[in-house]
Amino acid sequence: MGAKGSKERLSKQDIEFLKVNTRYDESTINEWYKGFMADCPDGKLTPTSFMQIYSKCFPTGNANEFCDHVFRTFDSDKNGFIDFKEFLLAIDVTSSGSPEEKLNWAFSMYDVDGNGWIDLPEMTKIVKSIYNMMGPHQKMALDTYESPEARAEGIFRRMDINSDGRVTRQEFVRCCLDDQKLIELLTPHST
Repeated sequence: MGAKGSKERLSKQDIEFLKVNTRYDESTINEWYKGFMADCPDGKLTPTSFMQIYSKCFPTGNANEFCDHVFRTFDSDKNGFIDFKEFLLAIDVTSSGSPEEKLNWAFSMYDVDGNGWIDLPEMTKIVKSIYNMMGPHQKMALDTYESPEARAEGIFRRMDINSDGRVTRQEFVRCCLDDQKLIELLTPHST
């Protein structure tokens, strides 16, 4: 990542890349890097470490399954770990991105097999993981007693505008932008 043998600092190329591709300036990038390296001295965030960190955000629920989906989406080169650039790019989108950017990122998480669309089993898998993560008390806040399967099917039917059994990125983003409640359910980490 940085200069050979040195992980204390990011290379100029990495800093330039991150300045161009995120909303962060150089000092903010370096601060994030220090924190990342303190947690991951070898520069690699593993699925286990990621789960330990992410689970703290949802202490009453079981975030393991949801973490798997988030991890898969952060790990853009699919090499089994998250490096600092992948980490910061994802943090930037999920914390500072426009609604469309966040929804495009969320679409990638829901598209479990990466084929460019979401089918009902994929939607159900993610909605179930969100329910598990939220824990019993927060489920009440959804003011619904629907099962995750019924909720997933209702969302899927609403999004599948042309009823072809597939939700495209465009259908997903358009439907969510028109429905604030839907955005809140589908992106629990960004509300």
